[in-house]
Amino acid sequence: MLPVPRIAMLTMLAALAATTAGCGGSRVVKSGAETPRHVTVEPRIADAAVGGAIADVAMGMVGTRYLYGGTDPLKGFDCSGLVYYAYEQAGYRVPRTSQELFRAARKISVDDADPGDLMFFQDQTKLSHVGIYLGDGLFVHAPASGQNVAVGSLDSAYYQQHLVAVGRLLPH
Repeated sequence: MLPVPRIAMLTMLAALAATTAGCGGSRVVKSGAETPRHVTVEPRIADAAVGGAIADVAMGMVGTRYLYGGTDPLKGFDCSGLVYYAYEQAGYRVPRTSQELFRAARKISVDDADPGDLMFFQDQTKLSHVGIYLGDGLFVHAPASGQNVAVGSLDSAYYQQHLVAVGRLLPH
């Protein structure tokens, strides 16, 4: 058997997760005209695979140039554009800006963060940055103009001081 390229594997994992997780993790089953609909809750095991696939897509963008407003690996990314792109590759439509992502995400503890969750940072005046959590205190982000997509660490004094929230967009 030939090895499967990494991006093809990620695409297959995302497709598998999307088909097994469904919308919201529930499946409505019609069992006839006389009986009412009932909901069968499916297991949520696919969510971890989707979050990991999102993190892997973002990792694959390390080295891509920063471009304000960018959402394309060929042209470049800003921080929220990287999030938008990585989630889109996994089949999820998410808000486009860091502020909209912040409002949409369920806030969780940093200790509960899983790969694919979002790290939100604030400068002195406003929410200013978002990255995708990888695990082990690491995240992928598009830092700023003149820099490339890179891996950051929550061990950094700067990121510890500016982390304001961790958010989850995927159902868990």
